Amino acid sequence: MAEEHEGREALRNRETGMKAGLTHYGDSGFSLFLRKAFIKAMGYSDDALSRPIIGITDTFSGYNPCHRTVPEMIAAIERGVLLAGGLPLRFPVTSMHESFSNPTSMFLRNLMSMDTEEMIRAQPMDAVVLVGGCDKTVPALLMGAASAGLPAILTVTGPMMTGDHRGERLGACTDCRRFWARHRAGELEGAEMEEISGKLAPTAGTCMVMGTASTMALSAEALGMMLPGGAAIPAVQADRLRHCEASGARAVAMASERLTPDRIMTAEAFRNALRVLHAIGGSTNGVVHLAAIAGRLGFSLDLDAFDALGQETPVVVDLKPSGRHYMEDLHKAGGLTTVLRVLERQLALDCLTVSGRTLGEELQAAAAPWPQDVVRPFERPIHEGGALRALRGNLAPEGALIKQSAASPELLQHEGPAVVFDSLEDLATRIDDPALAVTGESILVLKNAGPKGAPGMPESGYLPIPKKLAQAGVTDMLRISDARMSGTAFGTVVLHISPEAAEGGPLSLVEDGDRIRLDAAAGRLELLVEKQELAARRQGQASAPRHPGSNRGYMKLFLQEVTQAPEGCDFQFLQAPRKDRSIP
Repeated sequence: MAEEHEGREALRNRETGMKAGLTHYGDSGFSLFLRKAFIKAMGYSDDALSRPIIGITDTFSGYNPCHRTVPEMIAAIERGVLLAGGLPLRFPVTSMHESFSNPTSMFLRNLMSMDTEEMIRAQPMDAVVLVGGCDKTVPALLMGAASAGLPAILTVTGPMMTGDHRGERLGACTDCRRFWARHRAGELEGAEMEEISGKLAPTAGTCMVMGTASTMALSAEALGMMLPGGAAIPAVQADRLRHCEASGARAVAMASERLTPDRIMTAEAFRNALRVLHAIGGSTNGVVHLAAIAGRLGFSLDLDAFDALGQETPVVVDLKPSGRHYMEDLHKAGGLTTVLRVLERQLALDCLTVSGRTLGEELQAAAAPWPQDVVRPFERPIHEGGALRALRGNLAPEGALIKQSAASPELLQHEGPAVVFDSLEDLATRIDDPALAVTGESILVLKNAGPKGAPGMPESGYLPIPKKLAQAGVTDMLRISDARMSGTAFGTVVLHISPEAAEGGPLSLVEDGDRIRLDAAAGRLELLVEKQELAARRQGQASAPRHPGSNRGYMKLFLQEVTQAPEGCDFQFLQAPRKDRSIP
């Protein structure tokens, strides 16, 4: 508490505008003179330079279609800042897209957070508008802003509109996976698949299902870091630009109020966000990301408490992959506000938000509800007992997750023999081998795909159904790994097994034919092998091979410092000292 008080006192005493964070030349007057001389090369007047400075993170990239609209979003944010009497200054930070990041965007999330934190700290600004969108950009921006401690407000690019294929409504990337599964089963030929690929992502924006991008946008709004209504507005609608303008204007007021992230992202606010994560049928990735953001503020995630939260929180959003609808439908139904009203009895309504009002005050000020079928009543959910379930047992002593709302009910209690793949390369080589000893009762097990093993914990937990089984009509199997899974994916998939195989977790000891038992209702995942046999296997276990490039640069830093999934896969040295209280 003393450190928090000192941090807030330092912020109150911090210089503002162009005087903030002067470069050291041994003469502060000269430092300011030099800074103003150079910034005037941009054409600014003395009047403009006397205003509050609002930084804007520019996350546009030619590699990032989710962020295609960022330039026009920034123009709207700048308009809002100017109308409120501030000076907007955009600055670039890392941009990353899930499909264009090798080995995975999760590997780069912490880099983006560090970039964001240091650029906020290094450059003169009184508040910052964070512009996110694609999966890992939102948590990275919030992590960086939480560590920097400057007033910050988030807005996102928003979801894509849906596409259409021969009369069937389509959405990335749940339908990407569904059509690819049909292609692997021999139902769809290559020519039609190419036709479909041009229709799955018909506009700019993030995936229009409850993938990680939508999950994090809704969770961030529930957390209080986004103005109401912003999470679900489609990327190409005019409302998205009006929300950006309002965010820019609000940032100027936040600078004056010194409304910092730690005052908004409290333990109670995280509890609200984690409850919303369950209720929306959110991505398992959301647990990792919220744990990482919380860690920057000194909170640790209690996985068992999160699981208990789910037991009392129904899934009320009927949206793919857990339901039928898409994000544009949720926007038409009232967005997150409609969800919050269903959950109102379970929420901490006195949590402060970036608007300057509490969550309860915002709900009271929102428009009256109207008839819709996307968000179900509390008493008539699409799934009871939470979207996600935490699992423990001798195979996952520090926890694992399953998205039970998107799983096959008959597989949530299952016992079968393991078919083991030692790495992603092994999986790619053997999964479609006609000689693979596998049946529909088998359990597919992937090792060494966790934070350090892959590295970067890729979204490879959604192991493909072996082609010979897919062609025989098998559409789902129990799959287990220390990897992650896209929030757009569906099926009976156990993820985030901790400790991971590369850290010597029990997963590393599993062999072909070992029997594994999943009991999702009881929250258990057990490897049915005697302790003496596991001990003998551990004695003969070889050390994991080194990753290429692991002796230098960011790869070396990542492997040395990354934590396991329950701690958010953040770097240890970036986490704040732990408070006495955990979340949720």
